[in-house]
Amino acid sequence: MNRIDRASVAETALSLLNEVGLEGLTLRRIAKELNVQAPALYWHFKNKQELLDEVATEMFRRMSRPIVDVGRTTWQEFLAEYSRMLRSFLLGYRDGAKVFSGTRFTDDSYAVPLERMMTVLVDAGFPPRAAAHALHTAHTYTIGHVIEEQSVQPMPGGERDPAYDLANRARTLEGYPLAAEAGWAFFGDLDEGFETGLRIVIAGIESTLTPTAAP
Repeated sequence: MNRIDRASVAETALSLLNEVGLEGLTLRRIAKELNVQAPALYWHFKNKQELLDEVATEMFRRMSRPIVDVGRTTWQEFLAEYSRMLRSFLLGYRDGAKVFSGTRFTDDSYAVPLERMMTVLVDAGFPPRAAAHALHTAHTYTIGHVIEEQSVQPMPGGERDPAYDLANRARTLEGYPLAAEAGWAFFGDLDEGFETGLRIVIAGIESTLTPTAAP
């Protein structure tokens, strides 16, 4: 029997994501890939949620170096570049944002990149709690946006789901012109949509959380 540990299981799970997606990422499927019996994995993970926690931790480990290397000309550009990096990474995995969201890290490897991000914002004048709120807001906006994007375009670099054909949607919503128009903003140019939302988020942070923001 092959020797396995938590790290090898998480790495195998990530390698399978683009093939099977979140729904198909079962302990049984991973065991087959590792050429072991499924019960062997239960020594390391009690259930699928524990597996996803470890997978999310491994994902963030892989993001740590890019996060540390993000430029810091201004805090606004730092947050924007971090959000773009996070989006790009999650889009590289089928269901990447769903796998990453709602999980708990299994060790403290997140501490170095988090300290780096907090330091950039605190050095820019944010009180620590405000810095945390700013970071969390940009982070959760990005994850939420990617979840929606991966509904429209499930496979990395793949085709759009036909259910999101905007011309068909507009025809279905004939008589509701504003609702039809909204679809082009929601599901049209996904890159442009992300950047527009990101500008809104950062402008909101600037107007509410910075030391010079109006009370």
